[in-house]
Amino acid sequence: MLSTLSNAVARYHQRQAPAFIIGIFRVLYGMVAFQEILFLLYFNHLIFDPIPYVDVEFPMIPLFLCLWAVVAAWLIVGYRSQFSIIANYIFWIVFVNFTPMQRDFDGGFDLFMIGVGFFLIFMPIGRAVSIDNLLYKLQFKYADKPVLPKTVSALSLLFPVLICLGFLYFDSAIHKLFAEHWRNGLGAWLPSSMPYYMSALDLSWLLNNELIQKSIGYLILIFQFTFIFLFYRRNFRPFFFLVGAGLHIGITISFNIYPFGLGMLAVYVLMVPFSWWRAMANKLVYKAPQLTVFYDGDCPLCNRTAVIIDHFDIFRGVLFKDLQTQSGAAAELQAYDEQVLLDDLYAVDLSGKVYSGVDTYIQIFAKMRYMAVFSWCLRLPGVYQVAKACYRRIADNRERIVCDASCLAPVENKAYPIDLYTRIFERYAEQKPKQFRLRMAKVFVVLTVLQLNSSIHYGFLYRFYNLSQVESPLANQARALSNAVLMLSTTFLGITPHALYLHDHFAGYEDLIAITYIDAQGKERWLPFVNDKGRMLAPNWGRVHSMWANIAVTPNINSDRLSKFIMKVTAFWGTKVGLDLNHAKFIIKHKAIVSPVQWRDNLRKDNLSGEWDNIGTVIWRDKKVHINLSGLDRVIN
Repeated sequence: MLSTLSNAVARYHQRQAPAFIIGIFRVLYGMVAFQEILFLLYFNHLIFDPIPYVDVEFPMIPLFLCLWAVVAAWLIVGYRSQFSIIANYIFWIVFVNFTPMQRDFDGGFDLFMIGVGFFLIFMPIGRAVSIDNLLYKLQFKYADKPVLPKTVSALSLLFPVLICLGFLYFDSAIHKLFAEHWRNGLGAWLPSSMPYYMSALDLSWLLNNELIQKSIGYLILIFQFTFIFLFYRRNFRPFFFLVGAGLHIGITISFNIYPFGLGMLAVYVLMVPFSWWRAMANKLVYKAPQLTVFYDGDCPLCNRTAVIIDHFDIFRGVLFKDLQTQSGAAAELQAYDEQVLLDDLYAVDLSGKVYSGVDTYIQIFAKMRYMAVFSWCLRLPGVYQVAKACYRRIADNRERIVCDASCLAPVENKAYPIDLYTRIFERYAEQKPKQFRLRMAKVFVVLTVLQLNSSIHYGFLYRFYNLSQVESPLANQARALSNAVLMLSTTFLGITPHALYLHDHFAGYEDLIAITYIDAQGKERWLPFVNDKGRMLAPNWGRVHSMWANIAVTPNINSDRLSKFIMKVTAFWGTKVGLDLNHAKFIIKHKAIVSPVQWRDNLRKDNLSGEWDNIGTVIWRDKKVHINLSGLDRVIN
């Protein structure tokens, strides 16, 4: 088996893939992480305080979240890429394991982001679409700038998809077989019809079509079972990419767990067929430069300007030429004195029209396409005059502004920054190819065993053990060993059971609980948490939704657990809406819903309708809470 795997590793390692795909993947992953950090900052008192705004146990949390946000921002732009991804990986592990973030506020994708972050550490994330590349090029004159590698090993794209998506899907499909509504083809329909789980978008027209909903449900099962075996085959890749991306776009827009959908979609960038990228490039990238810009090759500022613009000119619309080496520059510039040409930045477009100064930058931004908004802004009256004055001041003092002539000294033996990908997938693979492919095969086997341990433990043994209730010393030892391995693989690799939205989650889920408050005028108002229909409002999605819908309010409501989260929600949102926790009153409301395992027309509408009953009150006096849920037992029993 190892021999077969090592041959497959060698085959995929020899294939080359565009490096910019990894760069785009890094950007999207960083954006998902960054938005989640902003979410944590907004809800930091709700998530991390034992009593929001009253008992602040972790006062340094906002500082560390801000540091994490800086790291995520660096990751997005590709600055210090290797350091950024390692720091992000550590931050995620620490916050998940040493704060209430995972225990009470599981975002549903934290472990997935940890697993993806682990693989990103070993990927060439700084090779393209990065500030790291720009900083390296800025050490050279524009004419001498190095040509950086534009391809990477296809193995670096295959591994994250295989482990982070393939293993996840197969594990999830195993669990779905134990859920009756999934076996009935209603796996996507049921949670989309439950008020706590649905998004603000009304998809009743789609949910009320039984044939489409069952087709989607069975398609998901087939897709998840076959993905790991077929996705890497060239003929099947477009199908799995389109279906998978479509399903996760559906999750993003139809459920209120959008971070999970976005995180999964980021990985799908690695699955886009290379031929599609080439076709897109043929459509978007210019066949020939649309603008030729002439600059002073002995001017440090001009060289840096040329390098920076060239780096961000992804559609290759601008070409720079050195006036010091181009004899006569161009026919269109013959009328200009040489010194005049050196004092300004001149450009010529395809029609032969000459531009200088700020007008050159206006044309550059226009030809770069995605920077066209800056071109339009620079044309505005007033803005144009100010920009012209600033340009003139910088151009006339350019030698003093940037540096002296030492900036243009040749850079000798300046190597490109070494990352783990270079050390392992290039240097080690080149020096010891046989050991490389054998060890990569062993790594895959270890990861497979770790995933099987999780899938078998939770997918089969856990369920069958609970059903049989058979005690066995040998089985107990096996479970203890399995749990120990699971603790490590879950913590550092994000390997976890993906038993999401199954029958044991929705069976008996027939109660909704919401909260209103009494304002200063004595009027009852809905807390901006769960609305009068029972739907959770933005921004209470993601991990806050998980806290309320998966822990506080479940098919088996525990009054103590519910009271804990009622306290947290009323303290947090009460403060947000301007209530004084020294004297504030909230009303706890209940409404019945249904969660059938068989098809039912208009379930979304029916679950959003219905009357609310008052089942208790929450009184805050002197920042101490008094919760009365006297009506809870009556409605849930």
